[in-house]
Amino acid sequence: MKFDDILQYLGEFGFYQKRIYFLLCFMAITTMFHQVAQVFLAPTTDHWCKTPQLERQDCFSWDLDTETCNELKYNATIPEDDEDTILREHNCRRCDVTYSEFGEDTERCKLSDPDIEECVDGWEYDRSQYKATVIQDFDLVCDDGSKASLSQSIYFAGVLVGSFVFGALADFIGRKKTMFLANFITLVFGIAAAFAPGYWWFTIFRTIVGFSCIGTYLAAFTIATELVGPSKRTFVGMVINFYTSSGLIIYGILAYFIRDWRWLQLTITLPSALYFLMIPVIPESVRWLISQKRFDEAEELIKECAKINKASLDELPENLFEEQKAEMEKAEHDVTYTVVDLFRTPNLRMKTFNILFNWFVNSLVYYGLSLSTASLGGRDYLAFILSGVVEIPAFIVAIPAIDRFGRKRVLCAFMVLGGVACLTTIWVPMGWGRTTVSLIGKFGIAASFGIIYVFSAELYPTPVRSAGMGTSSMSARIGGILAPIILEIGKIWPPLPLMIFSLMSISAGFLALLLPETLNQDLPETIEDGENFGKKKVKPKEPTSKPTMVDYCGQVDIESSFTNQAYEVVE
Repeated sequence: MKFDDILQYLGEFGFYQKRIYFLLCFMAITTMFHQVAQVFLAPTTDHWCKTPQLERQDCFSWDLDTETCNELKYNATIPEDDEDTILREHNCRRCDVTYSEFGEDTERCKLSDPDIEECVDGWEYDRSQYKATVIQDFDLVCDDGSKASLSQSIYFAGVLVGSFVFGALADFIGRKKTMFLANFITLVFGIAAAFAPGYWWFTIFRTIVGFSCIGTYLAAFTIATELVGPSKRTFVGMVINFYTSSGLIIYGILAYFIRDWRWLQLTITLPSALYFLMIPVIPESVRWLISQKRFDEAEELIKECAKINKASLDELPENLFEEQKAEMEKAEHDVTYTVVDLFRTPNLRMKTFNILFNWFVNSLVYYGLSLSTASLGGRDYLAFILSGVVEIPAFIVAIPAIDRFGRKRVLCAFMVLGGVACLTTIWVPMGWGRTTVSLIGKFGIAASFGIIYVFSAELYPTPVRSAGMGTSSMSARIGGILAPIILEIGKIWPPLPLMIFSLMSISAGFLALLLPETLNQDLPETIEDGENFGKKKVKPKEPTSKPTMVDYCGQVDIESSFTNQAYEVVE
């Protein structure tokens, strides 16, 4: 018997599966910690050139209070931007202060003045909100100002590679071993990142964390989904998103209380050690065991599941996998399909490109908004926490909407909503107004990200479904890599990132309407089904005139029956 048939007796989502599923979902929380950690590990803070000579100036001799004195020193060393300056460079150069003239009447110099000099003594940082950050500790400002975004892009490159490596490893050594191996690597290098002595060490350690934590997540998600029956896969695929949203909320709370980046990095890493307590509880995937012909181990897990679910196996045959063994022997001579088959035929190829573009845009906009929420104005920590909170109603709304109105229409609506909100944000003044509009955008893009996962799995034909979802995941990782880079170009023109996010989201939303609807449809089981699914077909209309059934000779007038019939093109 097939495992899905056995689950009809065990229960598609009994207590045994629920216990394992909800334990594994916690791994989504810590995965999200690392995905957005850069927001509070390397936040942008005000900085200016350190000037030891000015620090020795006794401006109290002018009977000034401490605040006024410090402001004079600040203004005396920082030049003003010229009108034609594209980048704000006043905090990257310093004035050559004439100390004999230092006082309340000291005028600020211009960037164009000939006596402007580099920050040869280093920088001072505003530590009123963040006590220590990666940018402050490693001086990632001015000429090195783009290195923080580069580090995040490299991190997502590690996630991309990890998706391939651990995906293949999970098929080779098993889901459970892969999950705990990846978790061990995350724990070790997450701790190492907290003690990184320099920028490149920090970047390398964080990239390895990205490489491994996605492996933990993918293996955990695979175990969870392979334990449940077909009717529950949409549910488990969507519910795990509530845990990733919780990860955003919890991380924002932790960052509020922990203002030193090294302690914050340790705090989000150490919970991974608790997952090793789950080793005796989490089983190997039964489906993987069957695929590896380890039928005895699979039967033991099925009996354990039946015992906990209080299900009877009396009606099942004594040899559960006799039919499965025969099919696997036959399959050795069958055709093996690869990702290339997604692009061989024209209709399937166009659908694949459309799906990949939607995954790319969803990831690009989602991480673009997540990584920039804390800099939208207002209270940084609260704005970030709200960006996680707003995802929860997004998923609550999305789940029933796609079952009532269809996948593609709801996907389009949420993506257009996200795009319009991003575009509107450009004209809203900095502060809570902008934050609110941005959160509406996050609501839309979070819902669409959840929907595109379910929609894609239904559109890909069965022989290449895993390959299609893997390719889609790769496309999403590329979006994650580009998100910090697009945010970085906002230094040249601040509205540009939001304009890019908006146009991409709206265009992807409307392109989704070209995909065939999968609601209440039989899903494609073969490559041929995948090619024909959603194709325009020719179907006969009702006859425009009554055919002459019998002519004067009393014979059937077949020719008249056909020539009087018209045709129309339909979906």
